[in-house]
Amino acid sequence: MISRVQSGAVLGIDGYVVEVEVHLSPGLPGMSIVGLPDAAVKESSDRVAAAIRNTQLEFPVRRITVNLAPADIKKEGSAFDLPIALGILAADGIVKPDHLHRYLILGELSLDGRVKPIKGTLSIAAQAKKAGVEGILLPKANAAEAAVVSGLKVYPLETLPEALAFLNGELELEAVTKDPEGEYREHSAYDLDFTDVKGQYHVKRALEIAAAGGHNIILIGPPGSGKSMLAKRLPTILPPLTLDEAIETTKIHSVLGLMNNGKGLIATRPFRSPHHTISDAGLIGGGKVPMPGEVSLAHNGVLFLDELPEFKRNALEVLRQPMEDRQVCISRASGSLTFPTGFMLVAAMNPCPCGYRTDPKRECQCTPPQIKKYVSRISGPMMDRIDIHIQVPAVEYKDLASNTVGEPSSVLRQRVQKARVRQLQRFSSAKIFSNASMSSKQIKTHCPLDAASQKIMSTAIDKMGMSARAHDRILKVARTIADLAGDNAVAAEHIAEAIQYRTLDREGG
Repeated sequence: MISRVQSGAVLGIDGYVVEVEVHLSPGLPGMSIVGLPDAAVKESSDRVAAAIRNTQLEFPVRRITVNLAPADIKKEGSAFDLPIALGILAADGIVKPDHLHRYLILGELSLDGRVKPIKGTLSIAAQAKKAGVEGILLPKANAAEAAVVSGLKVYPLETLPEALAFLNGELELEAVTKDPEGEYREHSAYDLDFTDVKGQYHVKRALEIAAAGGHNIILIGPPGSGKSMLAKRLPTILPPLTLDEAIETTKIHSVLGLMNNGKGLIATRPFRSPHHTISDAGLIGGGKVPMPGEVSLAHNGVLFLDELPEFKRNALEVLRQPMEDRQVCISRASGSLTFPTGFMLVAAMNPCPCGYRTDPKRECQCTPPQIKKYVSRISGPMMDRIDIHIQVPAVEYKDLASNTVGEPSSVLRQRVQKARVRQLQRFSSAKIFSNASMSSKQIKTHCPLDAASQKIMSTAIDKMGMSARAHDRILKVARTIADLAGDNAVAAEHIAEAIQYRTLDREGG
C-alpha cells in the first residue's frame, strides 16, 4: 500500500517540489523517514503520530516507510508534517486518492492536530505554479503570502481533520485571493519621514545624493547627533520597489520565517541594522545548509552598520565582495548557493573613541595615537568602497526648538527618482543602474572635466592631501550631483561639492 503526496521545500531562496511517498507494510510497528531528512524532519514521526491519534483518527499499527524525493537533496524544517500525515492516512485508505495529486500540501502539525505556520511559503508557491499544480493546501497564517502568486488556488487550513474532509470532498474551502498590485499599494507607505529630523540640512543633502546615485555613505559625528535617526529615514527617499523587487525581497524574508505578520508582500525597502557583535556567517550567510545573512535581508534596501569601527575586522572584510558583485556565493561540501546582495551601505562612527572630538561643547579626552588607531580599524579597501563621508555635528538648541519643518521624504524621493531615470537612460546599454557602479572606463566617458573643474580637482588631490583612490569617488558623486541638478555635464560647482563629501580623505584617514 503506497500513497504519494506532493509537497515542497526551499533550497537557498528558491523552492522545489518534493514527492512524499508513504509505504505501509506488515512488520514491527514504527516509522522511518528517508531522503536526507534533518533532525526536524525525523522528529515529525512523533508529531504526526500524536496529531493523528489526538484527532480521533486511527493510526495504522504497521511498518511505515516515508521517502522524500528527490532523495539526494537535504530536507529541513517542519513543513512535511501535514503531507506525511495525509500520506499515511491515504495509504491506509482513509483519504481518497482522487484529489490528492491535484494539490501541493505544506504544514507543521501540533500534537493536537492544529496546522502551524512554516517558512519559505512564497518560494514554494511560485515553484508549485511552474510545476502545473492546481492548488496548494497550507497553514492559514501563510495563505496571504502564497496568494501573491497569481493563477494558483490557495486553500488555508487550520486543522488536520479539515484537510482530510476537504480532500475527501466532505468540506468546501474558499480559496484565498490577493491582488499583488493592491497588496503592494496597501503596504508601500513608510512610518518614518525626514520631516522628523531637526536641522542637519547638509547631512540630508548628502543622503539625497547617496540615494540618487546608489552611493555608500558613512556618517561621522558625536553620540546623540542623529546618525541613526537619519539613516533609518534613507529608505523613505529611495525609489519605490517594483513589484518584481518586492517579490524577490519577500522570498528572502520568507525563507528565514520573517513573514508571519499577516502581510503577503514586503512593499517597502528593507532596513537592516545588525549589532556590531555579529559573526561572519550572520552577516554574509552560512550554516550547514546555507541560509541568507543580513546582507541578503538588506537586498533592495539599506544595510546600516552603526559603530562601524566596533565590528570585527574579518566581518567587515567579507563584506567587500558582496558590495562589489551584488551577490554572495556560499560554498559547502553539500554544494554552492548564491544569494542576492544588492544593498546600499550606510555606516556610522564616532570621530574618536570617546566620541567628542568634533563636539564644541565637550572636551575630547583622546590622544592622537588613540584616534589614529580607532579610525584605522576600518581598512583602506573597505573605506575605498564608501563614496561619501559626511560630518554630523551635534544639533543646536535653536534647531531643536524651531517649528520649521524640513522637506518631506516624498519631495526628496521625487528628485531622487528623476536622477535615477537619467542614469537608467545613460546606462541603458550597460548592465548597471546607478552612478556608483560606474567602471573607470565609464567614468572617463560620462564625467569629462573642463579646465575649471580640473583645477579644483588638482588642488584637492595635491594640496589637500586627498588619496588617489578618492579621485574616482569624487567624479562619481559629482556626476550624481549634476544629475540631481538636471545638468548633462559635470561642472566645477559639482566637483567642489563632491570634494566636501570626502571628510576622512581630507584628514588623511
